[in-house]
Parts: sequence; C-alpha cells; structure tokens
Amino acid sequence: MRIALGVEYDGSGYLGWQSQREGRTVQDTLQLALSQIAGHPVSVQAAGRTDTGVHALEQVVHFDSQTSRPLSAWVRGANALLPSDVAVRWAHPVSDDFHARFSAQGRSYRYLLRNAPTRPALQSGQIGWFHAPLDLAAMQAAAQYLLGEHDFSAFRAAECQAKSPVKHLYQLDIRQDGELFTFDLAANAFLHHQVRNLVGSLLYVGKGKYPPDWLADVLTSRQRSRAAPTFMPDGLYLRAIRYDPAWGLPQQQPFNLKGQP
Repeated sequence: MRIALGVEYDGSGYLGWQSQREGRTVQDTLQLALSQIAGHPVSVQAAGRTDTGVHALEQVVHFDSQTSRPLSAWVRGANALLPSDVAVRWAHPVSDDFHARFSAQGRSYRYLLRNAPTRPALQSGQIGWFHAPLDLAAMQAAAQYLLGEHDFSAFRAAECQAKSPVKHLYQLDIRQDGELFTFDLAANAFLHHQVRNLVGSLLYVGKGKYPPDWLADVLTSRQRSRAAPTFMPDGLYLRAIRYDPAWGLPQQQPFNLKGQP
C-alpha cells in the first residue's frame, strides 16, 4: 500500500529535510516514527527538500508499507511519537504510480520578513529580518520582471542539482502590514536557494541600492555573482504543493493562486 501524507514542521532545530550522515533532519525524524507504526523500516519520498532552518506548512510525502493500518494511525499514531515541532496533518491512500515529487505540478513558498531597526526576539527563527526601511512599491515593480518562464541561473545555488535552470514563476506577490512584509511565490518548480536569492535581491531594490529594472538585468545575465547574497532561511515556509485533483489528496493549504499555467 502506498500512503501520501501532509506534514507540517518547524525547521529551526533541523539540518533541513533530507537525511544526512550527521542526523537531525526532518526526514529521519518522520521515518523513525512511521517505522514504529508500521513495524518495519519506512522510507519516505518528499515533494521537495527544504534547507536548514526552513519550515513547511504542508510538505507532501509518500511511502510504501506492507502493514495495514487505519489512516488515523498514520496521523494520530505518528504524531504521538513525533517531537512537537513536526506533525502529520493528513494521510491518504494513493496508487503505486503516485510520487510526491514527480506527480507535483507546482509549488508555492511564503517568506515572512520583519522590517524594523531591531531584530525579533519572540519570533526568532520564525521570521526574517531586515533593518533598513523598504520601499514596497519598488519591490512590487521589480517583481514583475521575474514573472514568467525564464532561465533563473542568476538565482541558483552552485550546488543545485536541477537538470534545467528554466522555471516558470507565475506568482510573486509582495504585501506589507506595518513592519511585516509577506512574499508569496509559486512556480512549476524551484531551484536550490532560488526563493532566498530572489528575496535578497528584491531587498536590494527595496532599500534603494538599485532601481526595479536592475532585476531584469540580473535575470538576463544568468550570472549568480550579479544577484544579492542568499538571504537568511528563518522566514521561509514551503507553503503548498499542487497536484492533479484526480489524486483526491485532502490538502489543507489551498493552491488557489492567480496566474497558474
């Protein structure tokens, strides 16, 4: 039997999603709990990897098990074994041709940023921070140059393993509520560090270092050295994964975003 899960986690205390020799990853933690429920070793496949310190509102994974369990066991049973910063939100049986990563049609991320002279304390690890005043309108104008299908090599990490740097970015919305800036991004797929590199470059525009059309020049240059440094991971959340409705997944983070291809 193949089971799909929706998983929420606070990535502050983990070395990212993917299993590592050093341990302390979300994948290792989840697999340990599921293995205890299944009574045999369980290996999960995720829709996407998240880096150290990055969070997920709804990561989607799948795994195979020969053990028959009610769906509630994969949710409440696993949650009873998981630490408080990782939780299974839902479980759903799927056919063997479902793959959490390869069946995904789109992904969305949210970045939360505090724009204030002093760093956050109560929200430490949960929100990004930038001290200098930011111009919302300038960043919104710059974002328009990034929408559509492009070669995003200028915003790609050197260790990125994606076969192609060409991605379709169909949402990059920025809004402000007092000191809080929210960046919502959606694409068919993302490159390693792409969101954090885009946010960092938008902040260069927001603080007045460059005009909005600078981002168009950076994009067309395809040179990573032209863009801003990778911004801090604290405020980054994997928000939702889009799948064909035919799979019937009970996803709790809606993917009703504008501009979907």
